[in-house]
Amino acid sequence: MATGFLLDRFAAAGGKTAFVEADGSRETYAGLLGRIEKAGAALDAAGVRPGASVQLRGDFGAAATAFLLALWARGAAVTPVAPVSLEKAGEFAQVGQAEWIVEAGSGTIAAGPGRSGHPLYDDLRGRGVPGLVIFSSGTTGASKGAVHDATRLLSKFETPGKDFRTLAFLLFDHIAGVDTLLYCLANASTIVCPAERAPEAVCRLIAAESVEVLPTAPSFLNLLLLSGAHRDHDLSSLKIITYGAEMMPQGLLERLAEAFPQARLVQKYGTSEIGALRSKSEGNASRWIRIGGQGAEWRVVDGLLEVKTGTAMLGYLNAPSPFTDDGWYRTGDRVEVREDMVRFLGRDSDVINVGGQKVFPAEVEAEIARLPGVAEVAVSGAPHPILGAVVTARVRMADPDATPMQVRTALRQGLAGRLEPYKIPQKIQVTDQPLVTERFKQRRG
Repeated sequence: MATGFLLDRFAAAGGKTAFVEADGSRETYAGLLGRIEKAGAALDAAGVRPGASVQLRGDFGAAATAFLLALWARGAAVTPVAPVSLEKAGEFAQVGQAEWIVEAGSGTIAAGPGRSGHPLYDDLRGRGVPGLVIFSSGTTGASKGAVHDATRLLSKFETPGKDFRTLAFLLFDHIAGVDTLLYCLANASTIVCPAERAPEAVCRLIAAESVEVLPTAPSFLNLLLLSGAHRDHDLSSLKIITYGAEMMPQGLLERLAEAFPQARLVQKYGTSEIGALRSKSEGNASRWIRIGGQGAEWRVVDGLLEVKTGTAMLGYLNAPSPFTDDGWYRTGDRVEVREDMVRFLGRDSDVINVGGQKVFPAEVEAEIARLPGVAEVAVSGAPHPILGAVVTARVRMADPDATPMQVRTALRQGLAGRLEPYKIPQKIQVTDQPLVTERFKQRRG
């Protein structure tokens, strides 16, 4: 059984706390084993057959984890759906051909709309292995369902790692969130589940539960520093802050290194298609990283990163394969290379072509973010009849009383001499709305 080594470690951990739940209650590893057994019995009673395609709605905690592991124990292909993704649950159930819908919180098991007849599911069933289906956020088009062999993902964690009290900040239906969950479970670590992901609430929880690892995104870390909540709570327990999912501005990274001198800042890299790779940052204030890990290789072709790894997905449910004929995944990320390290420049699809000159939105955002009073910024391109495209920016200021004219003047003056003229935004929109999604990704569109 693919999850057998996890169950053995749970049994050995016994009364150790597995989850600090969002409501503050605790569940031990012994209790988690009991929940897994009950979840299995409920699945049997409902008639969920081995190899079924199942949508699992829930969030980090003992209830959702018990159903996830019980489903994998019977070789099911599981599509996790976090609370922030519920509006797309119907779409995911159709594309994912979900035969069953499981509500982790209530324990409800109901028939779904699908028949689980996709060739990728047939492959999993034919080999008798469980699956994991991760849907992309769909911010640049329709959500794509990436089908993984769960045994490949689990195999990364058979060798024991380190035991850290970890905040489950990343989402239950995000590949990095699943990676965090499995790492913690494999090392019988305590997983602290937040009731909300606002800076004040997160900092309060870190202090109260002596959290050692915070896996998150640059957008949240920016909001955290802007809020000042890190100064109002004792966050000295933090040993590691990992970040990924989007570009980290250099200025923000430097401010984080200053704000958290006791913590190691680690850039993570992974995608829904290849899973989360092992990574090591050159230093706390450096965006150069080494990536790889068990069975992972990388190469750069025409400035774009390509990765080959044993944890790669089997394929998409609803899109053509993104792999080369020899098995390399074309990430679409533009990078620089220095010896055995890479530095990310931005998504190739985000590049703005201004009269033949390439502009990376992340570079412009980083310079704008350094300017006084800027809380958030999102840069994109707009069509232009002569140049093809021009750079535009949406900006949220820390001072809500600043007038749009004052902001535009300050930004253009502040960027003069720091960016080439063609990179300076021609249109600047001032907004009072957040520029990050509930998944802590930038709203560039």
